Amino acid sequence: MATLLKGKEVAESLKQKLKEEVEMLCQKGITPSLSIVIVGDRADSAAYIKGAVKRCSEIGIECNVRELPKDLVQDKFVDVIRQLNDDEKVNGIMIMRPLPGQISENVVKYEIFPAKDVDCMSPVNISKVMSGEEGGFAPCTPSAVMEILHHYGIDPKGKRTTIIGRSMVVGRPLAMMLLKENATITVCHTKTLNLAEESRRAEILIAAAGKAKMVKRNMVKEGAVVIDVGINFDENGRMCGDVDFDEVSQVAGMITPVPGGVGAVTSTILAKHVIDACKIQNGL
Repeated sequence: MATLLKGKEVAESLKQKLKEEVEMLCQKGITPSLSIVIVGDRADSAAYIKGAVKRCSEIGIECNVRELPKDLVQDKFVDVIRQLNDDEKVNGIMIMRPLPGQISENVVKYEIFPAKDVDCMSPVNISKVMSGEEGGFAPCTPSAVMEILHHYGIDPKGKRTTIIGRSMVVGRPLAMMLLKENATITVCHTKTLNLAEESRRAEILIAAAGKAKMVKRNMVKEGAVVIDVGINFDENGRMCGDVDFDEVSQVAGMITPVPGGVGAVTSTILAKHVIDACKIQNGL
């Protein structure tokens, strides 16, 4: 049976440090503030928002959720983002993705202020991640994966590391973040030939494809570290990841559970980014 890489343990360690930072800000009369914007409703988004609001509250960050109708037109959505950009009380803005079809992410990403873009939607922040430049805000989920690896002393240097998923939200930025730490990267996706053969080579396997329980036992090298980024719901309505946990935990050396893995850390990373944004905006 694989050793569990518990996100709660990682999140709690980071949370204590963040609470101390917020207390110092409050002594200066400053309270960090986050606005989460969602259009329509999705079960996975609702689960993430619930966790983020709870985590922000525990740390001392004000968190407001802007729930917008699913048929909202693009111009009205852009108006909301511009209002948040201009609101000095808002330090961080997070736009839940994917956006509905009538709203183009290619338009919206140029509207959000990079200094408030705490989940790396702006091309300014994306370019910094892709080029390995310091500063800016990396996406929260890839940052959470890196936080878990660091916490448990898993050094990716030189290791064969395979990511299943190539989205700009997780797969691609995570590849660059791991490459910066000298991992040997393979990025797979739905068009990859012999996916099981490719994934079995990995010493560190990261599943971020968005398909419930797609990673089976035959896709995992014995003793591999398996990081499950997925948030899905099975046929019984229970939350599950992209990894078939019952099967893969029998062969993996270490594995993150779902729930209680990457997602638990992601919301804490989001809080960290809001605090960092707050400090920068206040010249601290």
